[in-house]
Amino acid sequence: MSDNIPDPAFWERLNAVINVVNDQCSSATPNDVGASTMYAAARFNAFILAKTTGSADHMKIERERALEYFTGQFRLMLESNLDDFTENFVDYMKPTPK
Repeated sequence: MSDNIPDPAFWERLNAVINVVNDQCSSATPNDVGASTMYAAARFNAFILAKTTGSADHMKIERERALEYFTGQFRLMLESNLDDFTENFVDYMKPTPK
Protein backbone atom coordinates (compact mmCIF):
# COMPACT_ATOMS: atom_id res chain seq x y z
CA MET A 1 0.00 0.00 0.00
CA SER A 2 2.85 2.33 -0.71
CA ASP A 3 0.68 4.64 -2.82
CA ASN A 4 -2.16 4.58 -0.24
CA ILE A 5 -4.60 3.18 -2.82
CA PRO A 6 -5.29 -0.46 -1.99
CA ASP A 7 -5.45 -2.80 -4.94
CA PRO A 8 -8.26 -5.36 -5.38
CA ALA A 9 -6.15 -8.11 -3.77
CA PHE A 10 -5.95 -5.99 -0.58
CA TRP A 11 -9.76 -5.94 -0.34
CA GLU A 12 -9.99 -9.66 -1.09
CA ARG A 13 -7.58 -10.45 1.78
CA LEU A 14 -9.38 -8.06 4.08
CA ASN A 15 -12.78 -9.57 3.29
CA ALA A 16 -11.43 -13.10 3.78
CA VAL A 17 -10.20 -12.20 7.27
CA ILE A 18 -13.45 -10.40 8.16
CA ASN A 19 -15.46 -13.43 7.01
CA VAL A 20 -13.43 -15.71 9.29
CA VAL A 21 -13.83 -13.47 12.33
CA ASN A 22 -17.53 -12.94 11.63
CA ASP A 23 -17.96 -16.73 11.54
CA GLN A 24 -16.12 -17.01 14.86
CA CYS A 25 -18.67 -14.67 16.44
CA SER A 26 -21.22 -17.50 16.26
CA SER A 27 -19.30 -19.41 18.96
CA ALA A 28 -17.55 -16.60 20.87
CA THR A 29 -18.31 -13.04 21.91
CA PRO A 30 -17.30 -10.25 19.54
CA ASN A 31 -14.98 -8.94 22.28
CA ASP A 32 -13.19 -12.30 22.49
CA VAL A 33 -12.95 -12.57 18.71
CA GLY A 34 -11.67 -8.99 18.52
CA ALA A 35 -9.01 -9.69 21.15
CA SER A 36 -7.72 -12.77 19.33
CA THR A 37 -7.81 -10.95 15.99
CA MET A 38 -5.84 -8.04 17.40
CA TYR A 39 -3.32 -10.43 18.93
CA ALA A 40 -3.00 -12.24 15.59
CA ALA A 41 -2.32 -8.92 13.82
CA ALA A 42 0.33 -8.04 16.41
CA ARG A 43 1.91 -11.47 16.06
CA PHE A 44 1.98 -11.21 12.27
CA ASN A 45 3.46 -7.71 12.41
CA ALA A 46 6.23 -9.01 14.69
CA PHE A 47 6.86 -11.68 12.05
CA ILE A 48 7.07 -8.98 9.37
CA LEU A 49 9.72 -7.16 11.39
CA ALA A 50 11.65 -10.41 11.94
CA LYS A 51 11.45 -11.28 8.24
CA THR A 52 12.51 -7.84 7.02
CA THR A 53 15.31 -7.28 9.54
CA GLY A 54 16.76 -10.77 9.31
CA SER A 55 18.19 -11.06 12.82
CA ALA A 56 17.31 -10.55 16.47
CA ASP A 57 19.95 -7.84 16.74
CA HIS A 58 18.44 -5.89 13.83
CA MET A 59 14.96 -6.41 15.27
CA LYS A 60 16.09 -4.80 18.50
CA ILE A 61 17.47 -1.83 16.56
CA GLU A 62 14.22 -1.39 14.60
CA ARG A 63 11.84 -2.15 17.50
CA GLU A 64 10.88 1.43 18.42
CA ARG A 65 10.46 2.46 14.81
CA ALA A 66 8.23 -0.56 14.18
CA LEU A 67 6.15 0.21 17.27
CA GLU A 68 5.65 3.79 16.12
CA TYR A 69 4.75 2.71 12.58
CA PHE A 70 2.34 -0.11 13.45
CA THR A 71 0.57 1.70 16.28
CA GLY A 72 0.31 4.84 14.17
CA GLN A 73 -1.15 2.92 11.25
CA PHE A 74 -3.60 1.09 13.51
CA ARG A 75 -4.76 4.39 14.98
CA LEU A 76 -5.35 5.89 11.52
CA MET A 77 -7.25 2.80 10.38
CA LEU A 78 -9.33 2.69 13.56
CA GLU A 79 -10.16 6.40 13.35
CA SER A 80 -11.27 5.98 9.73
CA ASN A 81 -13.44 2.98 10.54
CA LEU A 82 -14.98 4.61 13.62
CA ASP A 83 -15.91 7.62 11.49
CA ASP A 84 -17.32 5.33 8.79
CA PHE A 85 -19.42 3.36 11.29
CA THR A 86 -20.66 6.56 12.93
CA GLU A 87 -21.74 7.99 9.59
CA ASN A 88 -23.33 4.71 8.41
CA PHE A 89 -24.49 3.28 11.73
CA VAL A 90 -28.09 2.60 10.72
CA ASP A 91 -27.09 0.82 7.50
CA TYR A 92 -24.23 -1.19 9.04
CA MET A 93 -26.08 -2.29 12.15
CA LYS A 94 -29.28 -3.47 10.46
CA PRO A 95 -30.14 -7.04 11.33
CA THR A 96 -29.12 -9.34 8.49
CA PRO A 97 -31.73 -11.77 7.14
CA LYS A 98 -30.97 -15.41 7.86
